[in-house]
Amino acid sequence: MKPVLILQHLSSDGPAYLGTWLSRHGIPHEVRDTEAGDPYPESMDAHAALAVLGGEMSANDPLPSLRRAEALILDAVARSRPVIGHCLGGQLMARALGGRVQRSPAPEVGWQPLQVHDHAEARHWFGETGSHHVFHWHEEAFELPPGATALARSEACPHQAFAIGPHLGLQFHVEIDEEKLRRWSRLDTPAYREAQRRHPSVQSGAQMCADLPLRLPAHQALADRLYAQWWRGVAAAG
Repeated sequence: MKPVLILQHLSSDGPAYLGTWLSRHGIPHEVRDTEAGDPYPESMDAHAALAVLGGEMSANDPLPSLRRAEALILDAVARSRPVIGHCLGGQLMARALGGRVQRSPAPEVGWQPLQVHDHAEARHWFGETGSHHVFHWHEEAFELPPGATALARSEACPHQAFAIGPHLGLQFHVEIDEEKLRRWSRLDTPAYREAQRRHPSVQSGAQMCADLPLRLPAHQALADRLYAQWWRGVAAAG
């Protein structure tokens, strides 16, 4: 079996629960951490599927690694090898496929509700429609690329997820686990404190951690569902 290729933009933003899920199901995977100096491959020829992680940079920044990620997304789509994007990864998918990434109507940080649309494609991916609490950390957001189906929205951000065939772009961090969340929750900068003051959609680190016991089990159950549907696309592609 060819492995899943995981593109990591920052050493502090690893696969977390995605890696746990892949290992649990015996699915081989290979992480390329560009901040650590790992080169991204030239093509998807040696990999069965592509997962693109998040990062603190803008998808529009003129970084060679971001453009390489977009090239690999396009190559994966052309080969019908399922792609999943997490936050920045979802934004890079949107850009590569012809959408725009720009400042979100409001930033979202921490546990925030999203609303899954009530149609067949959304139910295929999410199972239950209606409201889910998911973990966010973003100031920018994607527009839908041509041919994409909108799957979810939130009050602060009109597009939280989209699908194009077996490919899934997410604005939120479905890969979060307890270790990553607690590490991120320790961030404390003047800009972050100002964002908390101005926007109810930005939680403090203390709020994130307080909500963790209630939110994380359901969040990881949702991750199980989304990752399983994404992986079924690999089997369907043969």
